[in-house]
Amino acid sequence: MSAFDVDLFVIGGGSGGVRAARIAAGYGARVMLAEEYRVGGTCVIRGCVPKKLMVYAGRFADEFADAAGFGWTVGQPRFDWGTLKSRRDAEVTRLEGIYDANLIRAGVEIVPERAVIEDPHTVRLLKSGRTVRAERILVAVGAHPVKEPAVPGIDLAITSNEVFELESLPERILVIGGGYIAVEFAGIFAALGSRTTLLHRGERLLRGFDDEIRDALAEAYGQRMDLRLGRTLRRIARQDGGLCAELDDGSEIRVDQVLIATGRRPNVDGLGLDRVGIETDGVGAIPVDAYSQTKVPSIYAVGDVTNRANLTPVAIREGHAFADTVYGGRPSCVDHRLIPTAVFSTPEIGVVGHNEAAAREIYGKIDVYKARFRPMKATLSGREERILMKVLVDCASDRVVGVHIFGHDAGEVIQAVGIAVTMGATKADFDRTIAVHPTAAEELVTMRVPEVTKHPVGVG
Repeated sequence: MSAFDVDLFVIGGGSGGVRAARIAAGYGARVMLAEEYRVGGTCVIRGCVPKKLMVYAGRFADEFADAAGFGWTVGQPRFDWGTLKSRRDAEVTRLEGIYDANLIRAGVEIVPERAVIEDPHTVRLLKSGRTVRAERILVAVGAHPVKEPAVPGIDLAITSNEVFELESLPERILVIGGGYIAVEFAGIFAALGSRTTLLHRGERLLRGFDDEIRDALAEAYGQRMDLRLGRTLRRIARQDGGLCAELDDGSEIRVDQVLIATGRRPNVDGLGLDRVGIETDGVGAIPVDAYSQTKVPSIYAVGDVTNRANLTPVAIREGHAFADTVYGGRPSCVDHRLIPTAVFSTPEIGVVGHNEAAAREIYGKIDVYKARFRPMKATLSGREERILMKVLVDCASDRVVGVHIFGHDAGEVIQAVGIAVTMGATKADFDRTIAVHPTAAEELVTMRVPEVTKHPVGVG
C-alpha cells in the first residue's frame, strides 16, 4: 500500500498546473489539483483570452472607418459595453468548463479550495481542513497585479483583475504603466471610445523591446490617445463624481477610472514555503532549476510563480516538460532564450529573438535589415499607418537572431517566423524562401541589403 494519497498534488489550476496535471495523469500518475478561484488561471479567466476578445471589439472601430475607402456605406456605429461584457464572460465560462472537463477526463481530481504546503510531502486544504500526502507537489499558483506606486489614494484605482468587472465603459480612463498589459488596455479603451490617457514614468514604452519598435508604438499611440511619458503619479482623489489624478509636474487629469498596470508579483504569501525552507527571491519568485525543481527534491514550480518568462505558453511548456521528465521518463527542460511573443496593441507587435542593442552586445557584428512601408489596405482606406519590420543577422554565422514586426497581424506572422528562428534559420534561408504576394509578410524574405553596416566591407 502506498504511503501517499496521490502521486502528484498540483497547487493552482492555471495554464501550467492544468497542463502538468493532465500529462502526468496520462502517464498513469494519481493526480489531485487544488484551485481556490476558477480553473483556467489568469490567462483564461481574467487575462489574455478575455483581453484579446476586447482587442477584437476595439478594432472594429477602424474597420468601420476604413470601409468607406473600399466603397462601403456604413451608418454611424454604436458600441454597447454590456453586450461585449456578457458575451465575453459567457465565453470565459465556456472555456472554464472545457478545462474542468479535460482534467476530469484525464482522471485528475479537482479540489475547489485553497491548498498550502505543510511539509515536503503534505498539503493542507484550508476550507475543509483536510490534509493530503503526495509523493510530489507542484506549485503553479501564478502571480497577481500590484498597485504601485504606493501614493495617496491608490486604493481608488483598479487593476487588470477588476477591469473585467466594470459594468460600463468609462468615458475617461487613465492607464498607468509601460508594459504590455498597460499598452494593451490603453489601446482597447481608446478604440472602444474612452478618452484615454496612458502614463508611464519612462521615456519609452515596453522596456526590453527593440527601441525602434518602441518609438513606432509611441508615435501610433500619440495619435490615438493622450500619451504622457516621463511622468509619475503623485496622488489620486475623488472629485466631481469621478477621480482626479495629480502628476509629479503638478498637472491634473480628471477621469472616471484609473487602471494601474505597473507590475505583478508571485502568489506566494501564506503558501507555506517557509515551512519547507524554500526562500523566494527579491520579487517573491520561487527559485527552480532547469527542470523546475526547487531546493526541496519533492517540490517543483512552474509558470509565473518562478518569474522566468511570464507568458502563458511558457507556463504550459514548463508544465508539460515537468510531467514528461518526472512521469514520462523523458527528461525535458524549456529553452527560455527564444520565445516568440506578441503585444496586442493597435497596431500589433510580434517579436522573436534579441532586440538590436542586445544582439550587438552578444554577437558584436550584426547586419540590420529593415522595411518600413504603408500597408496595402491603407492605400484605399486613407489611414495614416506604417508597418515596421526588422531582421537582425549575426554576421559570423549568417543566422537570424532577431525578428521584430510592428503592424497588423504581427502576432500571427511572428508565430510562423518563430519556427524558422528557433530552428536556426540563416539570412540565406530567408532569402531563398519564395515570397507570398501581395502580403506584408513577404517583406521578411525580400530584404536584400542591410540598412546599416556596422563593420568595414568584407569583414566578418
